[in-house]
Amino acid sequence: MKNKISKEFIITLSKQKQEPQWMLDLRLEAFEEFLRLENPKFGPKLDINFDEIIYYKKELDAVDNWDLVKSDVKEIFDSLGVIKAEKDYLDGVSNQLESEVFYHQNKNSEVIFTSTDEALKKYPELVKKYFNTLVNFKENKYTALNTALWSGGSFIYVPKGVKVDRPLQSYFRINTASLGQFERTMIIVDDEASLSYIEGCTAVSYASSSLHAGVVEIFVGKNAFMRYLTIQNWSTDVYNLVTKRAIVDDYGKMEWVDGNIGSKVTMKYPACILKGKFAKGNSISIAYAKENQQLDAGSKMIHLGCNTTSNIISKSIASKKGVANYRGLTKITKKAINSRATIKCDTILLDDDSISDTFPKNIVSNDSSILEHEATVSKVNEDELFYLMSKGLSENAAKELIIMGFISEFKKELPMEYAVELNRLLKS
Repeated sequence: MKNKISKEFIITLSKQKQEPQWMLDLRLEAFEEFLRLENPKFGPKLDINFDEIIYYKKELDAVDNWDLVKSDVKEIFDSLGVIKAEKDYLDGVSNQLESEVFYHQNKNSEVIFTSTDEALKKYPELVKKYFNTLVNFKENKYTALNTALWSGGSFIYVPKGVKVDRPLQSYFRINTASLGQFERTMIIVDDEASLSYIEGCTAVSYASSSLHAGVVEIFVGKNAFMRYLTIQNWSTDVYNLVTKRAIVDDYGKMEWVDGNIGSKVTMKYPACILKGKFAKGNSISIAYAKENQQLDAGSKMIHLGCNTTSNIISKSIASKKGVANYRGLTKITKKAINSRATIKCDTILLDDDSISDTFPKNIVSNDSSILEHEATVSKVNEDELFYLMSKGLSENAAKELIIMGFISEFKKELPMEYAVELNRLLKS
């Protein structure tokens, strides 16, 4: 469907999905907000022609057996390593092509893991309880657009005390020019529970631009643990505009591990709201901007509870006129006494034409808390380069070795298979 977005389009989409009235009403309200709101005043320029976007495309019905998937689609996901990963070390997978999940498998009977569309049918009250409560559609133009048009994404509920030993994974693929992908992911990790979740993203390159505007809402209970790992390698015609947020209760811990390798423009700032006492939030990320790429990424940590701690590590790499910026917010509120926050931003420039800037906003509103911020920008060290080349390495191989050392903190957070994949992506 290649249409101008309209009320009629949204009504048709909602009826096609057989949604309850409250969801249609929410979609229409969000659409009005999308029309009213302007693009963000900060960050890269967003030159998106909304009349050219394909807002919904369904390729396949959902199945739980790869033998039932069309051979050409199966070959794509096999080449991406998704099928092997499912066999080797995942407890469940959800794979989305274009606007809908087409393959889903959950091996853990203790956990609800399904597409968000399916969750709305099977667990409507649970979805209604959490949907739009952490990321409100009124926040910006793209949260409004997502709420109006959302389709696909993952819904996960980990019951109290359940510890998921092996990760769950979702993979998002854009295979069509000018497609808009608007998945909605919701994860609830109840008290004393734990979960690791992996998200992968890729797209085929086209001359026209595609739009990925996802929303992620995560709820971490008391003494619960949640890790959300992303490696996105969108093609350089994709606008990647994503809102990700977690709220963390007493003694809970949330970790964002975020890798941004591809896209034309990325604006993404995973956030933790540290609501409970002794809650913890960590974010470690890399952004590698190459030719014709602008990556505006970072993290947000909001301290509400007392004795809360947060840690942000951001690694940025820029080459061939790429732009890799860090943009972040750390706020320790008046009631968040005895809290501590650290931010460390490091950038390496591989040539004289690349750009990197840091845009931090740090606020401490009580005198018993501590906030530390450190930032460095450097070029490839000529002495290191000369030394490595004197040992027989080519210039490219020497630079590659320096980069791998630069991102070692990030790589050690990855499962082995993803660390190998990250190496491959950076080398290419």
